[in-house]
Amino acid sequence: MILLGIDVGGSGMKGALVDTTTGELVTERFRIPTPKSRKPEEMAEVFAQIVKHFDYKGPIGCGFPTIIKNGTCKAHGNLSKKWLGLNAEELFSDYTGMPVTVINDADAAGYAVMNYGIGKGKKGLVLIITIGTGLGSGAFWNGELLPNFELGQIPYREHKKFELYAAASIKEQEKLSYKKWGKRFNKFLEHVDLIISPDLIILGGGTSKDFDQFKDHVKIQTPVVAAELENYAGIIGAAIAALKKKP
Repeated sequence: MILLGIDVGGSGMKGALVDTTTGELVTERFRIPTPKSRKPEEMAEVFAQIVKHFDYKGPIGCGFPTIIKNGTCKAHGNLSKKWLGLNAEELFSDYTGMPVTVINDADAAGYAVMNYGIGKGKKGLVLIITIGTGLGSGAFWNGELLPNFELGQIPYREHKKFELYAAASIKEQEKLSYKKWGKRFNKFLEHVDLIISPDLIILGGGTSKDFDQFKDHVKIQTPVVAAELENYAGIIGAAIAALKKKP
C-alpha cells in the first residue's frame, strides 16, 4: 500500500509517499521550513501544502514532536504553547479533508527502524533516540511500541531538561565540537542507561549520520548503533502509523 507520511520537526516539515510493504520512499522527499511562530494554524497550512504537493487522497500518517495521546498534544515540546491540549489529528484532518493519524515523532521513527531497519527482529527493550531540535525517544519491547517515552525531558542541573543540554540544536547554538557535544550526549545516555537499562539503543535523526564523529565519546555499556534509515525514518514510520490505524 502507498501512504503519505509527514514528519513534523522544529525546523522543517517534510513528507513523501511510502510503500508500506517494503518501507521504501516512492517519491522524493518534499520539505517546507516550519513556520517561525510554530503556531497550530500556520503549521496546519504547511501540512496541507505538503499534501497538495503530492496530489494525495487517502489516510495520512504524521510524526509530531511532542507527547501525543489519542491524537491530542499533552505537551507543547519545542513548539508554540498553543499546541498544549490541542487535538492535532482533528486540526490536520480539517485542513486537508483526509483522515490523519498523529503519533510522537520518535515513536514514528521507531516504527520504521523496528520494521525495516537495524531494529528488525530485535528482542528485549530497544530504545530509539532521535537527535534533532530536541531529544526524542521511542521504546519497543519485543518489537511492540511502548508509546511516549520522553527521555529528553529528564531534568538535568540548571538546564531544566536534558534536551536543553544535549540536543543537536544546542550543539549548533553553542557551536560545540563533536568532542564537546559527544560528552554531553554521553551524559544523557548514562542517565538513560541507569534508569531504563535497555538491551539496545538505536540513534536516529539527522545527527545519527555523523555517528562516526562522536561514537568514541559514547561510553555506556549498552550497545549503541546508528539507524540505517537516517532522516527518512520519521516519514516512513508515520506512514506505518496510518497503516496500523486503518480499520
